[in-house]
Parts: sequence; structure tokens; C-alpha cells
Amino acid sequence: MNTMKSFGAAAIIALTGSLYAENAECKCAGCGESSGWSYAPGEGVTFGETPVVSAEFSLGFDSRYMTYGVIDGKDPIIVPGASITFFDWVYFGVEAIYDVTKGNGKRGGYGNRAGKYTTLDAMVGVAHDFDLGESLGALSVDFSYMYEYLPRYEDEVGDTQYLNLELSLGDLWLEPTLAVERDLMADDGTYVYFELGHTFEIAEDLTLRPAVGQGFGNSLRTRGYFSELEKVEGFDHGGVMDTTLRVDLEYALTEYLTLGAYVAYHDYLFDGNMREAAAAYNGEWGGDHDRTWNVVGGLSVTVSF
Repeated sequence: MNTMKSFGAAAIIALTGSLYAENAECKCAGCGESSGWSYAPGEGVTFGETPVVSAEFSLGFDSRYMTYGVIDGKDPIIVPGASITFFDWVYFGVEAIYDVTKGNGKRGGYGNRAGKYTTLDAMVGVAHDFDLGESLGALSVDFSYMYEYLPRYEDEVGDTQYLNLELSLGDLWLEPTLAVERDLMADDGTYVYFELGHTFEIAEDLTLRPAVGQGFGNSLRTRGYFSELEKVEGFDHGGVMDTTLRVDLEYALTEYLTLGAYVAYHDYLFDGNMREAAAAYNGEWGGDHDRTWNVVGGLSVTVSF
């Protein structure tokens, strides 16, 4: 919890600095010029045209705890998060997953985690948009390191660490995104996710974004995640994992407050052994079915400073 407190303090410092900077945009005594510092809701503190610091808080609700298109918890979860960004490049963040019910099915000997967090993630990264010209627009690059702390009732599953890389071309019509996740501790596996989508502006400050995505995992990733499913014979390879169809609705209520909602369909479509493994996993941790597909949804609120 020290990590949570440190990031919370950093965010408070950022907000305090933002309010100070807003007041600092005044005329210098006797010169009639601006001090150069400014603050705008949703954009943070800037000096001239240079971004200095901004902060973001979010709270999400998901109808089920999903990972790689399979069920890691059959009941709803709450996901709070916070981040602080310096100079539009370096950011620090923290995110937690809270169970809202007893015995939510998350593997690893968690016991009763109702009302308590099941994961606590601390991250540091660099993110920036690079202009590739009129034809391609901006390339968004996000590279981060994340430490995931897992509180345990029984000492069955240890903490882990990840390296994550995300590349996206959001100015193109199909908005392609490529995400790569490398697990550094649990199984040393790699997961890759590719997505295509498009953002439609259906009203002022209201957008709708349908998307389709496909996940891939190497043999270390798939064997590590489905390691307890010994009943699936011949499951010893990586390949095509989860297919996702998703629709996001987002409404910018103000410059700094955004509301979101989504619905998503997950399935394992292209590999027979992978389908059998996913069905067995859903049956083991989902608690009420052993099918390969799932439909989930969620709500979110984001405040930017």
C-alpha cells in the first residue's frame, strides 16, 4: 500500500501545482507580460507551449474479470487508477482490481477478497506522439514497465512483472493498434494483440468506436496460462488466441470529465486445442459454463487535470 500512497501523493502535488500555475498566469509587475505558466482543465500545466505536468484519475466497473478472452473472475470488479505525466513523455501510474463478491474465482489461493484488491499494479513508462506526415498522421508510442503485486491467502502464485509496448496510428480511418506484452517472471511468455477500429462522432462530444481485435501467444504464454488444464491433450503450442469484437461509447461531459461504456464479445475461434483449453478454463474459473465465448460490459469515469 506504500506504492498506492506514493502515487496518490504525486497526483495531489500535480493538482496543487496545476492550481498554482493557473493563478500564476498574471501580469508581471511593471512589464505587462504573462509569466509563461498556464493551466487548462484536462491539459494540465504548461510553460509557454511546453507541457509540464498533468494528472488523470479513473474508476471503472467491469461485469466480469477477463484476461486473454477467458474468465479470471466470474463476478463484477471495480478498477480504480491514477497516473501523472511529465513533459508529455514520462508517466507514473497505479491501478488496482477490487472484487465486489466473495469467492470470485480468481486463481491463486486468494480466499475471500470481497471488497479488497486482488491485484495492485505499479507502472512507469514513456509515451509520446510522433508526426509521420500528412498521409499517416501521428504515431503514438507507449513503452512501460509494470510490477504486479498479488495478495495471497495461500502462497500459490507469486508477483510478476511485465514489459509492454503499444503502437497506434489513430489518425488513419482504421486506427490500427499493436500491443505486445512480455511476462518477465511468471512464465516468460509473450502475448501480442492487434486491433482495427474506427471512431465515429455521433453527436457533439459523443463518440462511438467499434473495433475487432485478435490475440496471439507464444508457447510459453499459452502453456503458462493454461498450465492447470492437463485434460487438454496435445496442448503444447502457441498460436492464435482470443478474438474480440468491442464497441466503446464515450461522452466528454466537460474538458476534464469523461464518461465511458463498452460491450465486448470474446471467443477462441481458430485452434481446436486452444478452444478446448479456453472452454475448460472458463468452466474452471467462470463457475457456470464451459463454453469458449463470453459477453461482458463495463462503465468508466475519467477525470483529467
